[in-house]
Amino acid sequence: MRILGIDPGLRNLGWGVIEAQGSRLSHVANGILHSTGDEMPRRLLSLYEQLTDILHRFAPEAAAVEHTFVNKDGAGTLKLGQARAIALLVPAQFGLNVGEYAPNAVKKTVVGVGHAQKGQVEHMVRMQLPGVQIAGPDAADALAVAICHAYQGAAATKLDAAVRRASA
Repeated sequence: MRILGIDPGLRNLGWGVIEAQGSRLSHVANGILHSTGDEMPRRLLSLYEQLTDILHRFAPEAAAVEHTFVNKDGAGTLKLGQARAIALLVPAQFGLNVGEYAPNAVKKTVVGVGHAQKGQVEHMVRMQLPGVQIAGPDAADALAVAICHAYQGAAATKLDAAVRRASA
């Protein structure tokens, strides 16, 4: 199963694609999308178009997005939420089920500790995907989200896909 992981961000949206065959994982691609434009609608459109291109190029069968949490800056949280909406919308337009995972769940799955540091997450992503060249911290986080989905959400995704095929 090919899985797209997404670490939402308004300026930098991390993405990573992995293949999961049973418990065996392999890296397909990863990167960071950078929004362009000065106004919010243009920046969101930029992310939408770039993420749509990623789905066309890599044809994932499932997607997973990291939850975002409210911080002290309400306006910043709202803007991040709009970028997260793009991260949920694009895979849904491709008919994919989208898993959503809290950052602590991702870290616990990938590192074994829910409050792991970014460096620890990146290290464990490299261990689980030998030879991977990571485009940056946002891409490492996105690959971690994909790995989390491979272990936690792929079974549910496979069942849903089988039910859709059977009823078609």
